[in-house]
Amino acid sequence: MTEKTIEKIEREYTIPLREKVRPAVIYKKTPKAIKSVKEFVARHMKVPDRNLKKVKLDKFLNEFLWFRGIRNPPHKVKVKVVKEGDIVRVYPLNLPTKLDFKKKREERKSNEQKKIGDKKKKEIEEKRKDEEKKEKAELEKIEEKSGVSKEVAKSESDLEVKESKKVKPVVSEKNKEESNKLESQKEMKEESNEKKSSPKKGKEKIAELRKEDKTSRGH
Repeated sequence: MTEKTIEKIEREYTIPLREKVRPAVIYKKTPKAIKSVKEFVARHMKVPDRNLKKVKLDKFLNEFLWFRGIRNPPHKVKVKVVKEGDIVRVYPLNLPTKLDFKKKREERKSNEQKKIGDKKKKEIEEKRKDEEKKEKAELEKIEEKSGVSKEVAKSESDLEVKESKKVKPVVSEKNKEESNKLESQKEMKEESNEKKSSPKKGKEKIAELRKEDKTSRGH
């Protein structure tokens, strides 16, 4: 499907307003002039159904028509007409010095704002790029640290596995029997020592009790 190209038509007209404005009431002469400009453009540019809503007047053309108030519109206007599709735009030519100065000043401001907007966009893009670079560097550092920690953990696990795999000394059955015998002999000696010491302790207790009785009687 081929896209339809919109034709752009540009023309210049000098629109007479005196005869159209003359029969109008004195306090409606400028609105009548504006309407007559739109009707003239719609007729000559072949606007469908002569729809005045599709004719757009420029801001400075409107100011020029209202420059001398509602009672004294200009007798003629020189305009530049641009048609794009069904919409027709009307721009003024040969503006008075005051309006011309105002128009240039606004154009200068708009250009400055565009430049400032472009600079801000560039600064924002640069900041984003810097932030992305910083994030990438931080991620790389984290990955390096995680890689080192993984290597350390692997080495520790390998050491543990090696230690667990070391062969423990095998205890033979003979050695076990000998150790059991020695333990039993020690236990027997301890029991015999306790038996020997127990009667002595009993005799000592009896002697102490007798001494206590004698002392109590003597008093």
